[in-house]
Amino acid sequence: MIWLATQVALGGAIGSVLRFLTVSAVGGPMATFAVNVAGSLVMGVLFVTLAPRLSPLLMTGVLGGFTTFSAFSLDALRLYDGGAPGQALVYIAGSVILSLAAVALGAALARGALA
Repeated sequence: MIWLATQVALGGAIGSVLRFLTVSAVGGPMATFAVNVAGSLVMGVLFVTLAPRLSPLLMTGVLGGFTTFSAFSLDALRLYDGGAPGQALVYIAGSVILSLAAVALGAALARGALA
């Protein structure tokens, strides 16, 4: 159990730094949007292709640290509070719909590559 927790912690540190760098480079809600959609795509691929022993490091750790629902929620609130409720709604709907589509696409791509 200690080894699994260590993998999650190490992966989480890597994912969090990657998210920080992405948000610093891109900025604002678009960075969080891109991170969540890209992370969902990679999650779909890993879900299909990854050996279970690497799941704690890569899926729970790296992708768990890289993607973030809390930042998504805060960005949506900031848009709403900033007087852009329409933009907040588009951001919320787009993030959820495209992230779900991306995880399905990632799984489909991985399944096709393995066929």
